[in-house]
Amino acid sequence: MVDRRTYAFEGTQPTIDKTARVSREATLVGDVDIGADASIWPGVVLRGDVGPVRIGQATHVGDNATIHASQLGDQVMVGHGAILNETTVEDRALVGFNATTNSDVTIGSGSIVAAGTVVPDGYDIPPESFVRGVPAEITPLEKTGIDAEAILEEYSSGEYTDLAKRHEELFE
Repeated sequence: MVDRRTYAFEGTQPTIDKTARVSREATLVGDVDIGADASIWPGVVLRGDVGPVRIGQATHVGDNATIHASQLGDQVMVGHGAILNETTVEDRALVGFNATTNSDVTIGSGSIVAAGTVVPDGYDIPPESFVRGVPAEITPLEKTGIDAEAILEEYSSGEYTDLAKRHEELFE
């Protein structure tokens, strides 16, 4: 196995499920747990120092995302360059490219946070919401005309799990 940038913090070492794919160019610090079939792409930073980082089953974190003291459910997609700080993301949600969540944020299951969105401290986003803007505005998905199910299915169907398996050199 290739040596990753994996660091203990105050006696706690990151743990990675044997079926997860973690790029050797990712950085994991402290209390980090990565679930089955997850993929962590190059440049990702997972920092579990002031609180744990939990990455659920078949959850995918795109290149250069930073996740600090946050919990991600199963089949979550985090886009390239996203920043999540002290955030809970429930199952089958999508956080778009370069979106930012500040402290004490919850993103409900089946929700979509658009690219570039900034979610201020303390937001509790209900399930099946569409979130966009700076600062974030929340709209029920049913009122948007967006085929959220198709979008969420595309990312949660295993496409990224399969893609990670095909990128052997990134995930040795």
